[in-house]
Amino acid sequence: MTTAYITHPDCLKHDMGAGHPECPDRLHAVNDQMRASGLLDHVAPFEAPMAHPDMLKRVHRPEYVDAIFEHAPQQGYAQLDPDTAMNPHSLHAALRAAGAGVYAVDQVMAGAVENAFCAVRPCGHHATRGRSMGFCIFNNIAVAAAHAMEVHGLERVAVIDFDVHHGNGTEDVFGAAAWQTRVLMAGIFQHPFYPYSGTDHPSPNMINVPLREGSGGDVARKAVEESWLPALDAWKPEMILISAGFDAHREDILGGLKLVEADYAWITAQLMAVARRHAKGRIVSMLEGGYNLSALGRSVVAHVKTLAEL
Repeated sequence: MTTAYITHPDCLKHDMGAGHPECPDRLHAVNDQMRASGLLDHVAPFEAPMAHPDMLKRVHRPEYVDAIFEHAPQQGYAQLDPDTAMNPHSLHAALRAAGAGVYAVDQVMAGAVENAFCAVRPCGHHATRGRSMGFCIFNNIAVAAAHAMEVHGLERVAVIDFDVHHGNGTEDVFGAAAWQTRVLMAGIFQHPFYPYSGTDHPSPNMINVPLREGSGGDVARKAVEESWLPALDAWKPEMILISAGFDAHREDILGGLKLVEADYAWITAQLMAVARRHAKGRIVSMLEGGYNLSALGRSVVAHVKTLAEL
């Protein structure tokens, strides 16, 4: 068994303007570090297909998806929220990003690979059912999880989020009553911090662990051991999906947590152990945040190297 590495050149063409931290260089940094580390020789590379609108409408309101298609610019920029914009290539990039997760689920469920990492952008975990925000257009991880349940018939999945920012969009999707008996979501995130959510009346299927600014790997590992792992073992997920944001790294410019590469590798190993106990090893991981280019690339390498057991 091996690890799939799914990406697409279209994801490099999405650009939100000069000086924006969510920029094409992020994906260049990931690919460069994967290549320099030799990891690309040990993973199965795939190009992401485009998601069909019907896949997106499983988790987004149909009118929202239609509006994104209708307002995609032919030139210049279309501003979706104060932090999020589209250029003429953004729609295709967003469809590739969502499509990567769907394709990863299909490959894992077919047994072609044991797990997968999707190196894609734009990121997705802030996109709610009906709103773009926080650099996100479509909620890639939610689209993938819904596909696993609706197409492959999985009854219980787990969505894990270790981005420095709370995955409010994913909670908005899977906190809905229709999903609460099928999805367990567990996350750590800096709080108080953008998007200032996750602590007030979370949905009953959410294991939210807010961390204070300055918290390091020891605090994150304690949260995983004391909160995530017991909940996951009780849930017995048939697949684990990961919103893999690396902006909780101590070198990141947008966050205030202090994780390092070894922490990401440790968290990944814990999730792999859970997946082997309950989910036949099935994991799909998707890139979210991470804005210090060197730290992002190194952290992805640590994460993928652990997934590939190298």
